[in-house]
Amino acid sequence: MKRLVLLPALFAASPALAHLDPLEHGSFAAGFSHPMFGADHILAMVAVGLWAVTLGGRALWALPAAFVGAMSLGFGLALAGAPLPMVEPMILASVLVLGVLVALAVRLPLAAGAAVVGALALFHGHAHGAEMGGAAALAYLGGFALATALLHGAGVLGGWALARFGGPLVARGAGVLVAGLGSALVLAG
Repeated sequence: MKRLVLLPALFAASPALAHLDPLEHGSFAAGFSHPMFGADHILAMVAVGLWAVTLGGRALWALPAAFVGAMSLGFGLALAGAPLPMVEPMILASVLVLGVLVALAVRLPLAAGAAVVGALALFHGHAHGAEMGGAAALAYLGGFALATALLHGAGVLGGWALARFGGPLVARGAGVLVAGLGSALVLAG
């Protein structure tokens, strides 16, 4: 029971401790750490992999690729100074939307699924660019793109394992968990 009580604390990183200093740790490491230390980013990116398993086939690579591509575009928009409204609320919304898509096992055509994922990823990328600090842009981009791809891969592997060994309802339960944790983040914010 004590472990369950401590679980929310894992998702309560303070902004000051959430990201590495690029001057101290290097731009690539700072970029890599950005999605790895934010519960909102982790949940959304893992959910992309979970949903890709639900859709199957080409979605296994197309959804993660759409996310990374659109996220990189959002990063470029932030560096160019292009404003994007409601970045943080949309990042939180992405957790909820992706969690619900997994929980309900929503089946969209591949292009529509990639468009949904890409639209949500744009906001994640913009946030990465806005919070880059003194990091070198390409190294930082490489770091958070790799971390994102790894989180998508964890979602794909986890979704596959849940579906194979637990069945489709257990896999959908992972979406319920993502949406529930996303709701907690919204309420905490």
